[in-house]
Order: sequence, then C-alpha cells, then structure tokens
Amino acid sequence: MRLTGKKIIALVDEEFEDLELWYPVYRVREEGAEVHLAGAEKGKKYIGKYGVPAEAELSFEEIDSSRYDGILVPGGWAPDKLRRYGKVLQIVREMNDAKKPIGQICHAGWVLVSAGILKGVTVTSTPGIRDDMENAGAVWKDEPVVVDGHIISARRPPDLPEYGKAYVDALAAAK
Repeated sequence: MRLTGKKIIALVDEEFEDLELWYPVYRVREEGAEVHLAGAEKGKKYIGKYGVPAEAELSFEEIDSSRYDGILVPGGWAPDKLRRYGKVLQIVREMNDAKKPIGQICHAGWVLVSAGILKGVTVTSTPGIRDDMENAGAVWKDEPVVVDGHIISARRPPDLPEYGKAYVDALAAAK
C-alpha cells in the first residue's frame, strides 16, 4: 500500500481506450491511492472504445491540481478531445510545473503536446503520433515505457504491466 494517502486525477472523454484508463486506475488503487475520474461534465458516463463506461466524479473546472499527487491520461481517441479543453491543459501544465507524476499512454501524448510541456523530454507513444511528439520538441523512443523525471509514457496496451509499475514507482517516490 505504497500510495496510501495519494490522490490521482484520471481524465475521461468519449472513446478513451478502455484498458489504458482502467488498468492504471486499478493499479494505483491496489497500492492505496484514491482516484477521481474527471470529465467535462460531472456525473456524465463516458463510453470507451470497447463500450466500458466511466462516470466523471468531477468536472475539469472543479479540479484544483494542488490537491492531487499525479494525473493519468488514457489513450484512445479521447486525447484529441481532451486537448481542446483549456482547463485540462492548465491542469497538465500545473502538474508539470510541480513535477508531479504525469502518466500518458498511446495517443495521450497529444494532450502533453497541446499543453506545451514536451520540449527536451524523452517519451514514447503510439508510433502514429511520433511526428507530433517530435515536432513538439520531444525525444521519441520506440520502447514499451519511458520515464523522464516525472513524465511516464507508454506505447500501447501490451505495455500496460511495465507502465503501471513505472507509474506506481514514480508516485511512491514523489514528495
């Protein structure tokens, strides 16, 4: 229970990649963390690419990033929607400025690109957005998981076991 007392935000929007949301959420909960799902509308059920629902417990506007220890950004098609919310980008920037663990997998890199936090950061993602990551100033690697300081990135669902461990380790080590 290395994460007892830690609070995490997990972002949701339509067509999130089901495994890329739920696997990390359950992984940090197994270690004792409290996770709040946040979407544009509090109480709305967002549906993943494969039909699994996720109900937003908070709206983006309700989030005070100073009260959280980390953030999880799932992949799927949701990141293309998430990056259009100014409040989401603000939260990601605040987490980055505070050096709090930011977990991103697959297409979630789009949110970090739009937040403008990747210049000089070594990351991975789905190969389909490699150009976007590099054009944002990131150093992209084709590896299952890349940890660069407080930013933990992974490529796709088969990388989830390594990603989950790396994210939990980063949260456990965070102040």
